[in-house]
Amino acid sequence: MSSVDVINVEGNKAGSVELPDSVFDVQANIPLMHQVVVAQLAAARQGTAKAKTRGEVAGGGKKPYKQKGTGRARQGSIRAPQFTGGGVVHGPVPRDYSQRTPKKMKAAALRGALSDRAREGRVHVVEAFVSGDKPSTKAAISTLRKATESTKVLVVLSSTDELNWLSLRNEATVHLLEAGQLNTYDVLVADEVVFTKDALDEFLGVPATAEGENK
Repeated sequence: MSSVDVINVEGNKAGSVELPDSVFDVQANIPLMHQVVVAQLAAARQGTAKAKTRGEVAGGGKKPYKQKGTGRARQGSIRAPQFTGGGVVHGPVPRDYSQRTPKKMKAAALRGALSDRAREGRVHVVEAFVSGDKPSTKAAISTLRKATESTKVLVVLSSTDELNWLSLRNEATVHLLEAGQLNTYDVLVADEVVFTKDALDEFLGVPATAEGENK
């Protein structure tokens, strides 16, 4: 079981927490993670693209010229696919792109992604990003930069952490998620993952084991 330092708003070590091996030190299954990410991106597609067939394009009800005697190929409608302004052959139609992905596969892929980041030392834990009860983007960014200088950071907050959410929601380099929304794609697309202590507890379902907290 590996441990990671907990950083306070001043940027100092305020203790450490253990990251359970069952979540942060498992073998990453790359094909599984790929499948889960593809399914997640597919589910986000609107699927509303639509092209008209020759039967749906306005006009073209009249035969453009007689069948024989012109020297040209016979045509029945100016809305046939070979004409400009005609219908589209095998064009897109509204459809559902979502794929069924079992929950166990999603969970295993997420564990693999988190383990990959943890093994490279790219998982961080902070007590909070701001002190007091007033949101402050400047203070929150200052605390974040003491944990990581990356410009692609995934910050995981607890579901009730409105203060830190309001403080970080306008920062372009930060992507915010609640602990219950944590997913494989957002972990992999970010360079660093930063949990608040409460968010880590919520994600694990039990309070993270703390060591040597400095009062």
